[in-house]
This record gives sequence, C-alpha cells and structure tokens, in this order.
Amino acid sequence: MEIAVLDIKGKETGRKAKLSDSVFAIEPNDHAVYLDVKQYLANQRQGTHKAKERAEIAGSTRKIKKQKGTGTARAGSIKSPIFKGGGRVFGPRPRNYGFKLNKNLKRLARKSALSIKANDKAIMVIEDFSFDTPKTKNFMEVLKALGIESKKSLIVLGDSNKNVYLSSRNLKTSEVISSSELSTYKILNAKSIVFLEGSLEGIESKLS
Repeated sequence: MEIAVLDIKGKETGRKAKLSDSVFAIEPNDHAVYLDVKQYLANQRQGTHKAKERAEIAGSTRKIKKQKGTGTARAGSIKSPIFKGGGRVFGPRPRNYGFKLNKNLKRLARKSALSIKANDKAIMVIEDFSFDTPKTKNFMEVLKALGIESKKSLIVLGDSNKNVYLSSRNLKTSEVISSSELSTYKILNAKSIVFLEGSLEGIESKLS
C-alpha cells in the first residue's frame, strides 16, 4: 500500500511512501496482540510487595495461656495470624511477573497492531525533520499542522534525535520513540502514529 508523504506543515510533498503489505496489511492475530500487551504490562510491575508472615514478626515465643481449662481455643503464640499484630497468612512476597514470549510471536503481534492502525487510517508518514534547539512550541506547531495536537500520538524516528525528543517530553499526549523502541502496546495506545520517512526501512526490515 502507498501513503502520501507530508511535510512538517501538514502539506503533501508529492511523494508516496510504500508500506509493505507483509507488515501493514496482514490479517491481525488478536491472541498474539493480547499476549504481547500482557507481557509489556507485566514487565512494568515492580513486584516489590511484601507482608510479614508469622515467622518474621517480632514478639515473644512463650505460650500465652495454658492449654486446658480456659474455656477458649488453644493458643501457643502471640504471633499467630488470628491475633491482632500477628503475621499474615500467605502474604505477598517479592516476585518477578515477567514471562517469556518467542520472537516470532512478538513480531506477529507488532505487525498485527500496525495492520489494525493502517486499516483504521491512523498512520501518517512525514519527511525527516529536526530542530536546532529543543523547544516544545516548535513541536506543538508540527502536531497542529498534522491535526493531531489533541490526540494521543506516537512519533517514530528513524534514528535517535535528542532535540525532537526533548521538545516533546513535556507533552502528556505525545510520545517520541526510535524505531527500535516500537512495541505492540505503544502502537495500540496511540490514536495516531506518525512515522518519519527514515524509520520505515528499519521497521520493515526488522518485522518482515
């Protein structure tokens, strides 16, 4: 499929960018997308939660009352979970929530996500650009020219561009990444995806 290349003022340059059908026009695999997004979100979890169990509670180990004759249940330790201040039963422990997915599945998930966005006409291609100095105002002008200043957008660079990245860092609705950082979650989380011309070759060679 072909798509018009725009300049930073939102006007057509007269050139067309060819998007590979093997990356941007496949039949989406919903389960692969689900697994890849699930892995991404699982990896964001710190897993540092912890509650003390009865062996970790500071307290006396003496038997708190005699075994028989009290008329109440037997009790041997003040650290028992049934008493206030006692340890928690099966409390949370630090753990890693991550899990493994093979490369072919992750590649399929990203191609599926890109195909969904292409089918929704949520993809734009603009010519490569840069700023002399980091300035949020300049970046906002580009977004306004493209008509996506109020949408959640993802800008994909071919190579890392520090000035463009710093210019976008204050904006909550826009994110700038390099093509190597592209993930299924980031693709689906954005309403509009803007590819710089220089990023397409690297993405297609990586996912084809």
